[in-house]
Amino acid sequence: MKSWTKNQLHRLRIAMILNSDKRNRYIVKHKIFKEVGEHFFFQPRFIPADPQLIKFHNNVVVTSNVTFVTHDIFHLGLNHLEQGEFCYQAGCIEIMDNVFIGCNSTILPNVKIGPNVVIAAGSVVTKDVPEGVVVAGVPAKVMGTFEEYVEKRRVNNRIYSVDELWEKFDQEKKQ
Repeated sequence: MKSWTKNQLHRLRIAMILNSDKRNRYIVKHKIFKEVGEHFFFQPRFIPADPQLIKFHNNVVVTSNVTFVTHDIFHLGLNHLEQGEFCYQAGCIEIMDNVFIGCNSTILPNVKIGPNVVIAAGSVVTKDVPEGVVVAGVPAKVMGTFEEYVEKRRVNNRIYSVDELWEKFDQEKKQ
């Protein structure tokens, strides 16, 4: 009971830390996840129920509203079918080096995301993601390579003013 209460207090404390840098320092200091590598950025304010089932390696960026599902609780529904006793199911998630996870994505249990991967916003990752790819969709599917993505970003690697962004937007929409 003691560790469950401690876990819940950590989850509540993390949700209340508005600054993402402070939240990251708290997560690392208190060893919230099983493992966290160097250059880790975790923007979500809500920590999964079983954070010790998640490992993050080096240079991982997790953007806002990403959900890590380490378990399902459907056993609660199955147990009312009078077909025997069903147990709680849980699984681990491992995120390797150089991974970006876009906002509103969901990572399901028993998934390993390889190194050099981009997961597009809104994706649902239901199975392992191989090294060096960009995935998107529901369920997430390979859309291209990590290297193609990096090159595309390199070509358009400058900061635009607000006015320049609107001008660029208007030009692209006229075509």
